Amino acid sequence: MKELLLSIVLLSIGLPMMAQPRLEKLWESDSLTLKGPESALFDAKSRSLYISSMNSGSVVQLDLSGKIIKSELLSGLKSNKGSAIYNGLFYTAETSAIAVIDFTKGSIIKRIPIEGAVMLNDLAIDSKGIVYVSDTRTGKVYRIEDDKPLLYLEGIPGANGLLTVGDDLYVVGSAIFERVNANKEITKIADGFENGLDGIVMIAKDEFILSNYTGILYYVKADGTKQVLLDTRANRIMANDISYDGKTKTLYVPSFSTNRIIAYKVN
Repeated sequence: MKELLLSIVLLSIGLPMMAQPRLEKLWESDSLTLKGPESALFDAKSRSLYISSMNSGSVVQLDLSGKIIKSELLSGLKSNKGSAIYNGLFYTAETSAIAVIDFTKGSIIKRIPIEGAVMLNDLAIDSKGIVYVSDTRTGKVYRIEDDKPLLYLEGIPGANGLLTVGDDLYVVGSAIFERVNANKEITKIADGFENGLDGIVMIAKDEFILSNYTGILYYVKADGTKQVLLDTRANRIMANDISYDGKTKTLYVPSFSTNRIIAYKVN
């Protein structure tokens, strides 16, 4: 009986540990085409990745094995970072404006300037087409409806990664992770991270992976528990604005410092 009880206790202790995800490296792209890849965007429709090649002001398209489809879908962008797709148009954050791109025409069809913006960074669009964009240097988040930007949130040091889920907006600052509901009520999910939080994806209900551009990937639950999944700082491999394919459970991680995209299976 004692042995049975001990086995049950050990099993109950081990279950939470077994439930934690782990990362299995699948591939990494070459470092010849991308110039400072700040953001990766998985697109389920085209089954490809759109990469913000920030240092060349261009968008690069990769297939899901990391091979180049188009080395320059569009050029002439200004420090392009976070991106999203809505109604067939590609939105990306430049330094102080949102560029709206029609890839079928191969051109920027308009820019939405954000007055007072210093360093626009991540960008997310909800199901209604409302655009949210963070300004990291000023600690603000703007909300854009019908091409009209309004200040939505402020006082978030290092405001960066954004994610829309239903009526909620998830926001990461430099060292904090928060949820904002439709009434702009803010709930802190977790804090105490190393400074440098960057991107955010949801991998399951109430489960997230956050990136830190210095080279850390965190697993975070909605109850605030967190753990480090990967730390590549010693190898100077950064982890910037990440993206996720829920169907194949693949995480795509841009490394600005090494000019590569690295893909991981989330097990």
